[in-house]
Amino acid sequence: MAYALITGASGGIGLALAIELAKRKTNLLLIARSENNLAKACDELRAKYGITTSYLAIDLSLNDSVEKIESWIKQNSFSVNILINNAGYGIWGRVDTTSREALNNMMQLNMNVVANLCHAFIPELKKHEKSYILNVASTAAYQAVPTLTTYAATKAFVVLFTRGLRSELKNTPISVSCLSPGATSTSFVDRAGMNSSLKEKAEKFSMKASDVAKIGINGMFKGKAEILPGFVNWISVHLTYLMPKSIPEKIAEGLYKTKN
Repeated sequence: MAYALITGASGGIGLALAIELAKRKTNLLLIARSENNLAKACDELRAKYGITTSYLAIDLSLNDSVEKIESWIKQNSFSVNILINNAGYGIWGRVDTTSREALNNMMQLNMNVVANLCHAFIPELKKHEKSYILNVASTAAYQAVPTLTTYAATKAFVVLFTRGLRSELKNTPISVSCLSPGATSTSFVDRAGMNSSLKEKAEKFSMKASDVAKIGINGMFKGKAEILPGFVNWISVHLTYLMPKSIPEKIAEGLYKTKN
């Protein structure tokens, strides 16, 4: 029995990805911090779609989180043919006014966990006739975003890491894709600590998490390299290739500026 493993699966895009896969009768392993939300999601998906589900409640920003996931997989003899690295968050504010610990925790989760989970599961994924890795980045990855500076940089890492990994694994059974959503109706803005005016701006352009997930899963199974959900997001990313970098970065600075 094969499973899809999804990080950050207790809400938002992660849960939406889980639901989209459950609709396709894919068994699920869900990972996030919130045990209550994970247990509820597993019970509901199991009852509604007749799939097998299990979960691990863990703080992925801890240095030994990947080792704990590996141990959990081994102890339960889970077979994984889909790995979705979705867990991640942003911190809104200037670099010099944000604590080093907060920045390091975000970088650990957004970059190190993605790379380490891919490294850990590639041997397992190679055992299957067809398998998939989907790394979730962001449209913020395609230009610098002042006051979301470190977050945007971590997501740029995810994009470039996924491109390189896709090339390295092109002659294996593993298809590697990157999903880069734009503004989405999730708890991202609240988690990042943005103010209410920025939240209102974001909501005007936000996609539903369910729509992002459907596009993402469809793209993954089609073997697409990079998946940009929504026409506005597609246009915004491609414009960054055509314009001088200073222009989209100046626009981003105006959108996300802080008072200090």
